[in-house]
Amino acid sequence: MFKNSLLIVFFLLSFNIYTQQNDFNLISWNIQDFGKTKSSEELDEIADIIREADIVAIQEVVAGYGGAQAVAKLADILNRKGAQWDYVISDPTNSSKYVTERYAIIWKTKYLKIKNRGRLIKELDTLIDREPFLLEFYMKDKKLTVINFHSRPHNKNPEAEIEALTNYIINTSSKTLILAGDFNVNETKPVFDYIKTYGFTAAVMNQKTTLKRACDGFEYRNHPIDNVFYSTDITKTDSGVLDFVRACDNLEKARKLSDHLPVFLKFSLK
Repeated sequence: MFKNSLLIVFFLLSFNIYTQQNDFNLISWNIQDFGKTKSSEELDEIADIIREADIVAIQEVVAGYGGAQAVAKLADILNRKGAQWDYVISDPTNSSKYVTERYAIIWKTKYLKIKNRGRLIKELDTLIDREPFLLEFYMKDKKLTVINFHSRPHNKNPEAEIEALTNYIINTSSKTLILAGDFNVNETKPVFDYIKTYGFTAAVMNQKTTLKRACDGFEYRNHPIDNVFYSTDITKTDSGVLDFVRACDNLEKARKLSDHLPVFLKFSLK
């Protein structure tokens, strides 16, 4: 599909990520029904898209065995592409039996270490349908907390969940923190004002991240709802949306990977 095309070459060159010990890259991606519908070829295509990152936060991993199996297969494919990766998969979210999912985080192990396998934030399970997943990374004497989050759909008041998560972050979490995920709300909306007043910044500014079912003229992107928020002691060097579609002719095949585009943050720790 994309693997052997000029599009992948252009994509990798334009992303142009060079990892150093103090310079890291995080990708956040809602991979639709991950573990339910992805073939081995599609997993390989996903690996090509994310292989230049250091940390990848994945939302919408299916809760059954297929989800965990797909994450393991993806990590194995990445390990065969020139770097060593590890991964964690959350327990199924349990606050709503109708929207049970898992989260996954995969990362390059050369400079990033963990001391535990992360946890769902159970303190929020009465307030958030798919309670977020928290994992802490260690780089020498520095610690980075990553929270992976998938909110309710836009018509089911995701703002209430964002408010609850914001309060949790401000009141309990460490200062060096990245919040990544599918928020189902544009970062320009007032619900994000509170977290911004505490110094958090959106990596992506009002850029569309979901894919339409069909092109409208030349437009195949839809809603600006995926993002990465980072705290004040994180320095951004680059960020954006990884558009692996590029043209309307590719939309149908691209949607087999996901109906969302990945977003990325290239950063260093102060």
